[in-house]
Amino acid sequence: MKKTISFAILHFSVAFTITYLLTGSIIIGGTIALLEPAVNTVVFYFHDKVWKNIELKKMQQTEITSESIQLVS
Repeated sequence: MKKTISFAILHFSVAFTITYLLTGSIIIGGTIALLEPAVNTVVFYFHDKVWKNIELKKMQQTEITSESIQLVS
């Protein structure tokens, strides 16, 4: 848990610093630093679902191929 918290602080700090340096605004820097991880969490959820579907299709294709080879043998 300590590692997760330290990474969250690091992530927030990097997002804030980059945005502040680009805009010069503490408010925009803080908003982006809070908003970006929230959006990334939602995007990751859907990214993970897509990859699970890809992996499932790959496994199913492998099973079909294995069954076909067994039927021919």
